[in-house]
Amino acid sequence: ECVVHSDCPSNKACQRNKCIDPCPGTCGVNAICNVKNHIPICTCIEGYIGDPFTSCRLKPIPIAPVEAEDPCDPNPCGPFSNPPRNQGDRCDCSCLPGMIGSPPNCRPECQINRDCPVDKACKNQKCIDPCPGLCGYNAKCRVRNHIPICVCITGYIGDPFVNCYATTTTQRPIPVIQPCNPSPCGINAECTERNRAASCKCIRDYIGNPYVECKPECVTNNECPRDKACVNQHCVDPCPGVCGAHASCQANNHRALCRCDPGYTGDAFVSCQRITTPPPRITQRPDPCNPSPCGSNAICQRRNNAAACQCIPEYFGDPYVACRPEC
Repeated sequence: ECVVHSDCPSNKACQRNKCIDPCPGTCGVNAICNVKNHIPICTCIEGYIGDPFTSCRLKPIPIAPVEAEDPCDPNPCGPFSNPPRNQGDRCDCSCLPGMIGSPPNCRPECQINRDCPVDKACKNQKCIDPCPGLCGYNAKCRVRNHIPICVCITGYIGDPFVNCYATTTTQRPIPVIQPCNPSPCGINAECTERNRAASCKCIRDYIGNPYVECKPECVTNNECPRDKACVNQHCVDPCPGVCGAHASCQANNHRALCRCDPGYTGDAFVSCQRITTPPPRITQRPDPCNPSPCGSNAICQRRNNAAACQCIPEYFGDPYVACRPEC
């Protein structure tokens, strides 16, 4: 019938002077054969990989890598704190030098006079005695509502901010006009001398009529808008420094409400953690006999997770090609 391959159709090969299909018995398990130009070509079936001339296996399911979480992003340390330091799975926070409290609630000792005791004044964010170096000779200083007041000691007269001198019987003292002593100002107001006349103004952060009474911006939350709270007699945003890491804050009815960011869960006032999904687990191995790699009149058996073909009883031949009866 043939001598060389070219004597046969392109999907046949010349073997023992016969034009036959060269595919049977050529390819491995889970592989298919196609004849092109008399030559058998083996390829793994869809979804399988490996050597098609030996055996193809099921393509493994890729597992997405789990991104490492940066505990310092976003910054959980809050204001007035040092740059955060990443310590493995936690973020190390510390307050700036001179600040008090602990992260995320670091703060200076004071920002305005009202943050200090009444006998101290706020200077460079520290509560200090405002008297040293202020009064003149033979004068003493006392602090009233954070304001230093200089007066001559008993038996002395003069300008307490410059010099006080002792009173004598031979010298008539020059009367000193002090329009602010006693003070004509109201409550929480301070007096300033201008052109030998007293001028009153409310102390810092207070409002009202300085000749009657000055009041703070607020005393209770109800005196502020609903998205503000009364803190140190000021209407401020109650959110900063309240919520934990990966949480956002919204003020409502003068209170801070913390909620975990999308994709995070946990205690929003302490810390929220990212919601993670474990990778899928393969619980069942593929069946090497499905689909069957055996020929006709042959059965497939599973041995060590591989397929083994055997002719049915009283049949003979190559079980991977075809089995036939003896006659």
